[in-house]
Amino acid sequence: MAEDLDKPLLNPESFNREGIDLERLPLEEVFEQLRTSHRGLSSEDAEARLMIFGPNKLEEKPENKFLKFLGFMWNPLSWVMEAAAIMAIVLANGGGQGPDWQDFVGIICLLIINSTISFIEENNAGNAASALMARLAPKTKVLRDGQWQEQDAAILVPGDIISIKLGDIIPADSRLLEGDSLKIDQSALTGESLPVTKRTGDEVYSGSTCKQGEIEAVVIATGVNSFFGKAAHLVDSTEVVGHFQKVLTAIGNFCICSIAVGMILEIIVMFPVQHRSYRDGINNLLVLLIGGIPIAMPTVLSVTLAIGSHRLSQQGAITKRMTAIEEMAGMDVLCSDKTGTLTLNRLTVDRNLIEVFNKDMDKDMIVLLAARASRLENQDAIDAAIVNMLADPKEARENIREVHFLPFNPVDKRTAITYIDSDGNWYRASKGAPEQILNMSKEKNEISGKVHAIIEKFAERGLRSLGVAFQEVPEKTRESPGGPWTFCGLLPLFDPPRHDSAETIRRALNLGVNVKMITGDQLAIAKETGRRLGMGTNMYPSSTLLGRDRDENEALPVDELIEKADGFAGVFPEHKYEIVKILQEKKHVVGMTGDGVNDAPALKKADIGIAVADSTDAARSASDIVLTEPGLSVIISAVLTSRAIFQRMKNYTIYAVSITIRIVLGFALLALIWEYDFPPFMVLIIAILNDGTIMTISQDRVKPSPRPDSWKLEEIFATGIVIGTYLALVTVLFYWLVIDTNFFEVSDIW
Repeated sequence: MAEDLDKPLLNPESFNREGIDLERLPLEEVFEQLRTSHRGLSSEDAEARLMIFGPNKLEEKPENKFLKFLGFMWNPLSWVMEAAAIMAIVLANGGGQGPDWQDFVGIICLLIINSTISFIEENNAGNAASALMARLAPKTKVLRDGQWQEQDAAILVPGDIISIKLGDIIPADSRLLEGDSLKIDQSALTGESLPVTKRTGDEVYSGSTCKQGEIEAVVIATGVNSFFGKAAHLVDSTEVVGHFQKVLTAIGNFCICSIAVGMILEIIVMFPVQHRSYRDGINNLLVLLIGGIPIAMPTVLSVTLAIGSHRLSQQGAITKRMTAIEEMAGMDVLCSDKTGTLTLNRLTVDRNLIEVFNKDMDKDMIVLLAARASRLENQDAIDAAIVNMLADPKEARENIREVHFLPFNPVDKRTAITYIDSDGNWYRASKGAPEQILNMSKEKNEISGKVHAIIEKFAERGLRSLGVAFQEVPEKTRESPGGPWTFCGLLPLFDPPRHDSAETIRRALNLGVNVKMITGDQLAIAKETGRRLGMGTNMYPSSTLLGRDRDENEALPVDELIEKADGFAGVFPEHKYEIVKILQEKKHVVGMTGDGVNDAPALKKADIGIAVADSTDAARSASDIVLTEPGLSVIISAVLTSRAIFQRMKNYTIYAVSITIRIVLGFALLALIWEYDFPPFMVLIIAILNDGTIMTISQDRVKPSPRPDSWKLEEIFATGIVIGTYLALVTVLFYWLVIDTNFFEVSDIW
């Protein structure tokens, strides 16, 4: 088969949706176009196709390590040091005394030392994150060389035969082969809240999840050519100037301006007034440049962030963008998904709330009938919840013989079983949507009002209702639908909160982080979940958000409503982006959790995009932090760690500003009042030694702040100026005591 690969049809362009339409061709023609068979591909053929189509994963931009290293020398602070190095060569040579190679080499060494440390730390953090991400790579079962093998999904190519079963994430766009129908959850791709039924010949998309069934499929598109890949590719991947870079620039500009003022003052006084020599004047200017620029600031902050990134990875949060750590320290709003994040994504039945409508039955009998109308294998979430109510799941088929099982479908909205008991009597049991069960019951008119009242009562408590019915099957009606059904009872279904969610939200609120629930579930369920978690019930349906004309007399405009709400229900992925955008316009630092490709734009837009456990590759690609543990507790731990890191960075910036002021003011006063000439090389040695010691601040003991942090630059600059001025004046005072007084002289008492 490999020798046919040169045929013109087999290339990525041929199998996209603008070329050969592999979605709609009969399966026989799909196999012919892909030049494959039900036996799958050979290893040689697959390797050749992998070279043509590329790996089955999102494209990653290759990183040039050398350019990355040079990038640490390309910032305003480094520019000043590089200018100082040029001054040491060019201007010193202009004074007639030759280039100042000593200072030049020292400055270059200082630049290289700082860049090397920053590069090593950030590279190590990046490698650790890559290694952890690699462990999360999805696996798949593929037929190669006539044998089933478990491989990384990245090796799949068009023409591969794969196996799909309950719980699997579809690894590539595929067409289903012969077999039973599947239930596929496409919510991560399309926003559909309910699983859809897929049969032989239908296409399933990469990134969707199999909720029921088992079948084989032929791969028709991989990587960027898949539906998943194209949707992910639409996310804008351009880098924007982050908040942290703006802060660094502001601090660097302050230090540069302070040095510039000191240098201008020295130039005005030294040359026209004091008539100092050219070389001494240049040396004094170099002293201010070398000593005043906090050249180690990017390095110290990079090391601090890298160490923080390592600690977060130990807590179950992989940091993809290290500056997100600083932004998480200032996060004051967290938009969280409900299902699987705040809750267990595992339906349960509250036995105490079961409503019995048949006086000849009790609650245990209602549960048993519902379990009989459930599958024991290839279960969906509801089947699993019902069967798990039994002491032993085998009780669902104990002492009965199954004749026929009707699986759930979107039309009937129920399941049913026909069975024979130990006495040879035939019965049917059914469970499903209460309306459907009620409509086929003989007591419909008598109990309709009561049934709807209980359904509403359950909904107010955030519970979904499930109806159960029973039917005796006389011998003459065994081949027909039979007579009327008896309505037996209503079961309340609930997705319980995680055991730690309430405590996590309480801690978040105490830390000044407002958690907003963003869910696609019904409003009543969202409110009940919010009540149980203690996060408030001030929630709104998605209809209050966008896409409608608002009444001029409404109390709150949309932006204020979003800001004050505890959450939103019935939300589609496109709403998430707008919620984040509006909150950011209200000057909030927003975190957003997500797991699907449709969440990618919102994750990218948020200040801190957080891909939760078991999220899709697209969500991980668009996010800043990837969680490896379920729930929100990891995020709260990350917030505390981030705030501790922020305190270290804030302490260092105050130190850097104060040292700049001390050097500029102190050395300028010494040079102008006493005409003291300080050797630049000595200042260089001090700067190098100072860098090494100050890096220990990256592991300093600090206490996380109780509220979200922010860079109050005016406060930092004011504190730095006060401390720096004090240190400069103390230095000048000490010099005056040594030079102009006999304070330190030892008198001859003999």
